Amino acid sequence: MKLLRVGAPGRERPAALDDAGRLRDLGDHLDPHRAWTSEDLDRARTALREEDLPVLDQQDLRVGSPVPRPGAVVCIGLNYRDHAAETGAALPTEPVVFLKMPSTVVGPTDEVLVPRGSTKTDYEVELGVVLGRRVRYLADLDEARAAIAGYVVSHDVSEREFQLERGGQWDKGKNCETFNPLGPWLVTADEVPDPGALGLRLWVDGELRQDGNTRDMVFTVAEILLYLSRFMVLEAGDVINTGTPAGVALGRPDPKPYLRAGNVVELEIDGLGRMRHPVGSA
Repeated sequence: MKLLRVGAPGRERPAALDDAGRLRDLGDHLDPHRAWTSEDLDRARTALREEDLPVLDQQDLRVGSPVPRPGAVVCIGLNYRDHAAETGAALPTEPVVFLKMPSTVVGPTDEVLVPRGSTKTDYEVELGVVLGRRVRYLADLDEARAAIAGYVVSHDVSEREFQLERGGQWDKGKNCETFNPLGPWLVTADEVPDPGALGLRLWVDGELRQDGNTRDMVFTVAEILLYLSRFMVLEAGDVINTGTPAGVALGRPDPKPYLRAGNVVELEIDGLGRMRHPVGSA
């Protein structure tokens, strides 16, 4: 099942993409502004199967983030072997964890804003994991997998000067406005049999910059979730960004091709859809 939210910011309506590519209205079955639990998704699946849901007109219809404003966006750094190598970092022995504010989340075609004073805004395509229930002290990897509602394409935008050269933790370079587009759909976990074998790609102005696969992860999706549950309580609708493959601007030769206003970034993950957003100025 592919779920999305469509409409103007703050007035999105939940919908599902059916097998014929039509948008089916789920407004009577899902709250567009509240986190969706696994039980909510089961109810939506039943409605799609048993009801003749109205078809929405897709013309000029904005697609928002498929995840209603998450309570938390938890990110894992240096989780691809090739990305760690390109940045000169040692492979982590435990997941590197940082947080992004929920306010960074925007839709798959929304504008990404280069912060004021920025010269090193970078791109990162990532597999986003969406939780379907509360998570704390998970017992094992099977319980971790069972807590996953689905997956999304995630763009973990970063400002490298703010992140690495301005002191303190990474947060200053990760939490600028619009720095985490999600979309285009929330693909439920039953349609992603192996999240450890997905191709990820990112283009800037048509040039392929990242071309990786989740099999290069240091820590698998289930291992990450099991690990996080030892340190924090996560809720349904929270998002986990699982790291990025090689090809980011930071890892390229000088002059590094950081993002500038006027660029267009496109991202895709096998089976999860494609995002395309223009880059502007804050």
